[in-house]
Amino acid sequence: MTLEGLPQVSVVLPVYNEGEAVAPVIRGLLRCIHLPCEILVVYDFDADTTVPVARALAAEFPAVKPLRNELGRGVLNAMKAGIAAARAPYILVTMADGSDEPELVDRMVELARDGADVVAASRYVSGGRQVGGPVLKRLMSRTAGLSLHWLAGVPIHDPTNNFKLYSRRFLDSVTIESTAGFELALELSVKATRAHRRLAEVPTTWRDRTSGKSNFNLRKWLPHYLHWYLAAMRGRFSRSRTGDAA
Repeated sequence: MTLEGLPQVSVVLPVYNEGEAVAPVIRGLLRCIHLPCEILVVYDFDADTTVPVARALAAEFPAVKPLRNELGRGVLNAMKAGIAAARAPYILVTMADGSDEPELVDRMVELARDGADVVAASRYVSGGRQVGGPVLKRLMSRTAGLSLHWLAGVPIHDPTNNFKLYSRRFLDSVTIESTAGFELALELSVKATRAHRRLAEVPTTWRDRTSGKSNFNLRKWLPHYLHWYLAAMRGRFSRSRTGDAA
């Protein structure tokens, strides 16, 4: 903890019936983060199989804090509940399936301390890659990320990846409008770009989960991703017209 007794980074970890599979993910975060931190394990209901595992780890590690989501079921509300409860100036959202690299967190915090309001773990820069997962989903994600970077002026190459760190000052300045779930990362990346906030990225290797079942539903969430994709494109067009007029 800091002198004020507060963590320097809050990790928001939404879970859904992960059971024992969540233990190595949490232990990996604790092992790799060398800063005072808290890990908010956010669950929707008490019968979730993750809960007894999270409580056992909390008894062993004070940084682990099981948190019941009272905003309504679903990954979006879980992330929002975790963000609201987070006490640190920097808030990391990561998944409980082991697909993200916890060893990147310290570097992400460094970039945030240097002034970045959004720090993305990017699969689509030099040194980054993704392993496994549905081919269509991978293709669409890569196409969206790179086209938003080159055509819409989003500074990062992987705005759809939810493995991101945000400054509290930025999160307090925006209203979350997402309604489905995983499009939240894209929304916040677009809003940070349009607000001329600083965005940074580090390369990451994303690996598809090897146990459990993914909660990602491409058909369900695609329209919501398209909404923010088009918002980014409109924002670039508006900035170009303003610049031409000036």
